[in-house]
Parts: sequence; structure tokens; C-alpha cells
Amino acid sequence: MRNVSNHMDLQVWQLSIAFVTKIYRVTTKFPNSEIYGLTNQIRRSAVSIPSNIAEGAARGSTKEYIRFLYIALGSTAEIETQLLIAKNLKYIEDTNLNIEIKNIKGKLINLIYSLKKKTI
Repeated sequence: MRNVSNHMDLQVWQLSIAFVTKIYRVTTKFPNSEIYGLTNQIRRSAVSIPSNIAEGAARGSTKEYIRFLYIALGSTAEIETQLLIAKNLKYIEDTNLNIEIKNIKGKLINLIYSLKKKTI
């Protein structure tokens, strides 16, 4: 992992911010009846990813940072599920969103692994 001065330097944080923007654009096309349902859930899950990366990075310990990265990782699993539901309901078609979330997920796992290695 290259030198990082804060969470905004992390590629996984940058990718997740771009992902949130795409999610907001895609969900604007969902039915109005979903504004407090699936639309809200998908958006909250997406926002949770970079938010938890940032919060974890701001914590004083590597242990806390890893804990927040696991929360972000959990949000990737949530959004994978929610995107599948949206696809099944025909709110979205096959998009690159699943590829992007898998990429973010992989980078989170790598970051967690890297941080754990440093603490051993």
C-alpha cells in the first residue's frame, strides 16, 4: 500500500464516492413509490461505504479502523443484494454497478488484510 495521508487518498474511498454518485443517478429512475423503500435503502448502503472508510481512518487505532472497514464491507454485501432485488423488479437493467461493487469489495478486503498484517 502506498503512502496515504488521509482517507481521501485511498483508491477504495475514491471509487466508493464515484459509486455513490452513480447510485443516486440510477435510483432517480425508480418508481416514486420506492422513495422510502428500496431507493432509500440502496442509497444509504452506498453512502455507508465511503462514510465508514472515512470514519475508520479518523479513529485513533488500527483495530478501530479495521472494524469500520468491516462495516463498509458489510454495506457492499447489502448493496449487492439490493441491486439484485432492483434488477428482479426491473427497476434497473444489467449495469456495471455489480462489477464496480465487487471491485470496491476486493479493495476493502485487501486493505483490511494489509492493516491486519501490520498489527501482527
